[in-house]
Amino acid sequence: MCLTFILLLLINVRSAVAGASNSLGDCYALVAKFDTTCAANVTVVSSILSTTGINVICPSGFTNSTCPGNWSNGTCVFAHKLCVTCSAGPPVRIRVQSNGLPRFCPNAPQSITEQNIDFTVNFNPDVSINSLNHNPTSVAALDAIVCNLSSQILAPASSNLVINGDPLITVAAISIDGVPILNVNSANNADPFYPTGNISVEIVDACLGHPNQQNMYHYHIGTACALTLPNGSIAQCTNIPSCSTNIANYSISSFNQYRTITVIGIAKDGHIIYGPYDSTGTEVSIVNLAT
Repeated sequence: MCLTFILLLLINVRSAVAGASNSLGDCYALVAKFDTTCAANVTVVSSILSTTGINVICPSGFTNSTCPGNWSNGTCVFAHKLCVTCSAGPPVRIRVQSNGLPRFCPNAPQSITEQNIDFTVNFNPDVSINSLNHNPTSVAALDAIVCNLSSQILAPASSNLVINGDPLITVAAISIDGVPILNVNSANNADPFYPTGNISVEIVDACLGHPNQQNMYHYHIGTACALTLPNGSIAQCTNIPSCSTNIANYSISSFNQYRTITVIGIAKDGHIIYGPYDSTGTEVSIVNLAT
């Protein structure tokens, strides 16, 4: 049985019972939350990789072989590149273009490379609890959905997802800092941080990110590093007791300065992703969602 740890990636739950906020103005307001390196809502670039971006200077965390940019005298310099644009429609569409590199200096145990993430999708489309994408009736049926990487490749037809860049096979969303958020599974089809059986816990840095086999730096869980740049060098999670002993609590605690509805990204189905707190400052839980 797969233990699925779905935390912080709360995809606009309110739209499941009512019309979503998906006007052009709503889209523009969302774009303003992202750390874009292009003029907001002015133009779509032909290739995110050909843009200049914003340089990130890292005196630590990389080696000559792991640096995703230029390495000189022990310092790695790479460019963060992110463009998010809206089009009027109808329906309103949003295009996300990112090279996948953050604004901070991650602690990378292996190489990180630029990605060509580029997709267009209906913005925050309406959904209905009476129109299910899946309807599992047993634990085994649920496992076949949530513990299967290939089951999460596509978005619902109502999202009209168009991929203009690299395949988004395991990418579930893009964080507001341009870093990919992968789905709830590891490469072993298990929870990355709470796996069952003899599967090892995945190793991440203090911003809860790490590179995969394709050298894509990514998150599996919410992190306030996407909202506030961390100071100084970033340690490994294993070197921080609060992180290594309970990564879920560590993740939530990173949002202590954001105890309200906080945008942390957009999913590839077009829905907005929020942090762990609602507008009253209450931590969202399964009980909250059920009511």
